[in-house]
Amino acid sequence: MDPTVFILAALPVILAITLHEAAHGYVARHFGDPTAWQAGRITANPLKHIDPVGTILVPAIILLLSTGGILFGWAKPVPVNFGRLHHPKRDMLWVAAAGPAANLAMLLFWAALMKLALLQTHSFFSLPMQVMAHYGMGVNIALMVLNLFPLPPLDGGRIAVSLLPPEAAWRFAQVERFGFPILLLLLFTGVLSSLLTPVMRVLEALIEILFQLPS
Repeated sequence: MDPTVFILAALPVILAITLHEAAHGYVARHFGDPTAWQAGRITANPLKHIDPVGTILVPAIILLLSTGGILFGWAKPVPVNFGRLHHPKRDMLWVAAAGPAANLAMLLFWAALMKLALLQTHSFFSLPMQVMAHYGMGVNIALMVLNLFPLPPLDGGRIAVSLLPPEAAWRFAQVERFGFPILLLLLFTGVLSSLLTPVMRVLEALIEILFQLPS
């Protein structure tokens, strides 16, 4: 990858990962848990959320190798004490959904920026804006869809725990201790990509239609 393109791609990638985490902390505070706020994690400052491996190394390797797979990465998890929420089981849904919702908001922002850049074809900033918007859209679609996958500790898993009846929720929540190894196994065997890529393609098509972007 060209170094200039890498630099332009880095900002939307870092924002997608870090603002996702900050959103969890903000909504948790709204529903009664100030843990993330007390730890200084409800902030857009990437330095507060960066995990050297998950936020920098892994996405950088994927970008540099340009494998065409899912752009994968993570930040330091925002601390959430679900027991301090006003209604732990119910409010867990909103705390978990906040991260993907932040990615959806950023996806719409980058799509709007792409549309603006395409309308300003004679501007010096048009091409850099298109590069940033392209990666911003890609990483936010990937993170939103990935995190909604129903596997604890991903957000989709926590949403499922919130929605399931109490006994089923408790049993499903026990999967969390094995969640990350299962996720890595699905990722490196290609199963995860085969499951998520069709959903991502549908979202990309909807964004293209909504903002009248070229395919």
